[in-house]
Amino acid sequence: MTKSNFQLELRTSPHVKRGVSVERIMLHVVLALLPVAAFSVFQYGLSALALLLTTTATCLLAERGINRMAGRESTLGDWSAAITGLLLGLTLPPSFPLWMAAVAGLAAIGLGKALFGGIGFNVFNPALVGRAFVQAAFPVAITTWVPAFSAERFMGFIPTTFTAPLMTPPDITAWAKQAVDGFTGATPLARWKFETYFTPAQDFISGAATASAGESTAVLILLGGLYLAARRFLDWRIPVAVLGSAALVAWAFQLYDPARYPEPLFVILSGGLMLGAVFMATDMATSPVTPKGVWIYGALIGVVTVMIRYFGGLTEGVMYAILIGNACVPLIDQYTQPRVFGAQRGKA
Repeated sequence: MTKSNFQLELRTSPHVKRGVSVERIMLHVVLALLPVAAFSVFQYGLSALALLLTTTATCLLAERGINRMAGRESTLGDWSAAITGLLLGLTLPPSFPLWMAAVAGLAAIGLGKALFGGIGFNVFNPALVGRAFVQAAFPVAITTWVPAFSAERFMGFIPTTFTAPLMTPPDITAWAKQAVDGFTGATPLARWKFETYFTPAQDFISGAATASAGESTAVLILLGGLYLAARRFLDWRIPVAVLGSAALVAWAFQLYDPARYPEPLFVILSGGLMLGAVFMATDMATSPVTPKGVWIYGALIGVVTVMIRYFGGLTEGVMYAILIGNACVPLIDQYTQPRVFGAQRGKA
């Protein structure tokens, strides 16, 4: 009787099902973001291009510099810093001065990522950490808006783009009104909150609505999310929970007072909710890993976003809602762990 060459290996979880590396996943996220970035350049011209290049380059340089100072191997090849730079640029106004954008990039990588130990160890989404930092540091500049599709957008830069470091940006209200007749200088959320004006849904679809560089491209954001979900590089349950819970809360408020509260479609398409739900809340390092947890996490972000918009002092609440959701992830994971096979609930 001969011995069999068959060998049985027993391994503990996690069990790898696909040969997909972090680098490959991140590269596909970058590819999904490129159409959104390209459309923002088409909307706002040279200043939007300079903004995206500045935030991305700053994040890459900060990543390289911090790794070198720490004596670690370069991690530029994993594309995570590039994603942070692109997302950060898409959350900023096209008129944002480039030196402030560079500060945001340094804060995103330094405070949002490196401080926690690098990729996979960060508690909060790095791009939102960078934006939160500059929102506190430069509140006027980050709430200064310019019209989309200006006739001069490819002929020159917005006057505030090359503001000297540590100098106050010039007032561009007159320039913006001259660029587009009837420009109000307010985002759709601000016009609704302070003027009870409901921006038509087609303005969000076409990109005509005043917003940050990547906020008024809902169709492209959704297509990018569908692409990542189809490749299983994104947990589709998170954006569905975020957008679904926000729509449900908005629908309830509209039933209560339709003259005051907007319809759910307005809530979903306005501001950064779509971009945040698809590309930021789904960050693998800062979102739950349990099946129940992702639904709770997404619902929390959607509800908090609407509550801040409706009752807070700010017109937008997506950034803070996602950061709050990130902070709750350890607790959500702890209380939504599946029961161990053979064990009783409530017992270790």
